[in-house]
Amino acid sequence: MNMLKEVNITDKTILLIDDELNVREIVKFCLQDLAGWNVVTADSPLEGLQNAVRDSPDAIVLDISIRDMASFEFMNKLRNNTETKTIPVVLLSAKARWLDSQILQKYQVAGVILKPFNPVTLPAQVAQLLGWDFTSVID
Repeated sequence: MNMLKEVNITDKTILLIDDELNVREIVKFCLQDLAGWNVVTADSPLEGLQNAVRDSPDAIVLDISIRDMASFEFMNKLRNNTETKTIPVVLLSAKARWLDSQILQKYQVAGVILKPFNPVTLPAQVAQLLGWDFTSVID
């Protein structure tokens, strides 16, 4: 049973971690302008971990790549830190085939959004994976 939590989405803060500037800007725009969420960005897992501790975001959107072990180190540190271990994480991935259910369970991942994604529906996808009620701020 997938229960939706009724929340005031404009009070939500998302930490976005992506090393590609163009992708980071598009995702930030979508989450900020289409959903009305506050978005804090980081261009590396290390900066993301620092921001997670400092900002206590409601959720993290993390770009993950099989060749980038720093993302897995980030997830280990995130889950082993008492201040950040309960923050839900949504992954963005171009190659989700290697993300099996064991990896998702190990790192307590809320869900995966495949690249390329539809920018218009991205906020609704993130909200659904997090169990948040969602209404676009643009009608």
